[in-house]
Amino acid sequence: MPYYLGSCLCGNIKFEVQGDLDSFYLCHCHYCQKDTGSAHAANLFSKSAKLTWLAGSKSVTTFTLPGSRHKKSFCKLCGSAMPSIHEAGLLVIPAGCLDAEVSMSPTAHIFTSRRAAWEDATSDVPEFEGLPEPTKRA
Repeated sequence: MPYYLGSCLCGNIKFEVQGDLDSFYLCHCHYCQKDTGSAHAANLFSKSAKLTWLAGSKSVTTFTLPGSRHKKSFCKLCGSAMPSIHEAGLLVIPAGCLDAEVSMSPTAHIFTSRRAAWEDATSDVPEFEGLPEPTKRA
């Protein structure tokens, strides 16, 4: 049975997910943009995998947006996104909180009608392997 280890940025929370992952969605809805501060969320989904908190479970905080099904769990110390259980036992795992590379390719982009306008403009933007040197202003 596959298993995945994960943790938060400060290292207080550690968890394990055992079981198969069903899908990997890049969600462009406004809720995911707000709670990631980015163009989209990258979440893995499983109907059968089991989540076990190995350390720091008391530091996991969950916010559910009133009037919606949007839920986000995070570390109350460092703010890192953490896995959460949604309706009907659906496990949602933010891909970036796993401690190993995700071998699964994204299944689909979803809520693309809400895609950030600036996201499409990134194809011609320069790329750097690390933080670029500051540029001097005239």
